[in-house]
Amino acid sequence: MKTPKKILIIEDEKTLARALELKLIHSGFGVKTVFNGEDGIALLQKESFAFILLDLIMPKMDGFTVLAVLKEKKIKTPVMVLTNLSQDNDVKRTKEFGVKEFVIKSDTPIATIVEKVVKILK
Repeated sequence: MKTPKKILIIEDEKTLARALELKLIHSGFGVKTVFNGEDGIALLQKESFAFILLDLIMPKMDGFTVLAVLKEKKIKTPVMVLTNLSQDNDVKRTKEFGVKEFVIKSDTPIATIVEKVVKILK
């Protein structure tokens, strides 16, 4: 039996994070969840992941800072940004860091987010 691909969720909205975690586990992925950017970076320095789901607005360290640290440390894990920020400059900033997908949380059902993850990781 092959080991499931691991996904890291960095999201401070605990209800959303747990719902994503359950759906992704049900889809066959291994999942770890943290609720702020600092904990996400700490975990990325200990473990490798196939994919990261990242919120932009969080306590301790925001998603833009997480993206900058990933770039600085040359961590090339693909990232999907989950946010309610929809300004063109926010989208542009994340794309400059190589973000694979930019998803507006309030406009996107959890099932659609999971479908996007599955498609990217195929």
